[in-house]
Amino acid sequence: MTDPDRLEPLAVLRQLPDWANCPADAPVTRLGGLTNRVFRIDLPDGPVVVRLPGKGTEAYIDREIEAHNARVAETAGVSPRLLHVDPARGVMVTTHVDGVTMTPEGFAGRAGAPARAARAFAQLHRSGLQFRHRFELFSEIETYRKQVAALGVALPEGYDATVESAGTIRAALASRPVPLAPCHCDPLCENFIDTGSRMWVVDWEYSGMNDPMWDLGDLSVEAGFDAAQDAELLAAYFDGAVPPDAEARMVIYKAMCDLLWTLWGLVQHGNGNEAEDFWAYATGRLERCRALMAGPGFDAHVDRLARGG
Repeated sequence: MTDPDRLEPLAVLRQLPDWANCPADAPVTRLGGLTNRVFRIDLPDGPVVVRLPGKGTEAYIDREIEAHNARVAETAGVSPRLLHVDPARGVMVTTHVDGVTMTPEGFAGRAGAPARAARAFAQLHRSGLQFRHRFELFSEIETYRKQVAALGVALPEGYDATVESAGTIRAALASRPVPLAPCHCDPLCENFIDTGSRMWVVDWEYSGMNDPMWDLGDLSVEAGFDAAQDAELLAAYFDGAVPPDAEARMVIYKAMCDLLWTLWGLVQHGNGNEAEDFWAYATGRLERCRALMAGPGFDAHVDRLARGG
C-alpha cells in the first residue's frame, strides 16, 4: 500500500470525534472495492472498517438512503454495527467482522456457504423492516441508460435488442407482483463475510425494497453457482419445499441482473474507473445475459411465471 493510501483513511478517521486520538501509526489494510475504497484500521481497542467513497459515485448513489438502509440492516441482525456515517461525504465507519471475505472460490470451497447466505437473506427479507427506495428492475435500467448517455458512452451491440426481447419477462413479472421486502440488490461475493457459523452482509449502496428472489438470483450469478449450489441456496432460504414460481423468478433474475449491471459497468467505464477493464466487464455481462436467456429451460420459467406456477 502506498503511503497516501494509508494516510488518507487515517486522516479521515482522526477527524471524527470518537477517534481524534487514535494512533497516527495505526496499521492500515486495504480491503478492496470496485468503486469505493475500504480499509481496515487496527486500533488499540480493536479494528474498525473505514469506507471512503469512489470517484463519481455521488452521481448514482444516494448516501442518505444508504445510511438509512445500513442502519435497518444492522437492526435486522445481518450487517455489522454502524459506528459513524456521514452521507454528505460518503464516509462510513463500521465494526470489523472476524471472518472470511467471500469470493466465488470461497462459496465453492466452504461447505454450507450458500445455505448460510440464504439464511442471512431470509432473516433480512422476513424482518418486516422497511428500506428506503424502490429497486425496480426496468426503472433502474432506464436510470442507468440516461447516465450512460450523459457520459457519451455507446451501448454494446445488441443491448437494445436484448432489452426488447425482455419485454415478455417484464410482462410476466408485472402480471404476478409479489410483496416487496428489504433487499441488498447487489450481492457481490465480496459483500459477504463468513464466520463459518453465519454470514454477514455489507455494502448497502444499491439496497431497496424489491422482489426477494432478486437477491438469490443475483448472488447465484456473481458466485457462479452450479445447479447443486442453486438448490442448496433455495432449500435453505425456504427451509423446505421451494415454490415453483420462486424458482422461476430466481432463474429469470439471473439473466436480468446481468442486463442491468451491464449499464453499471458502462457508467464505470465512462467515469474512468481504473479498478478493472469495465468495457470488458460490461460486454461480458451482456453476453452472459443473452446466453442465459437462450439457455435450456429459461423460456419455460418465464411461461411458468406468466401462468402463475
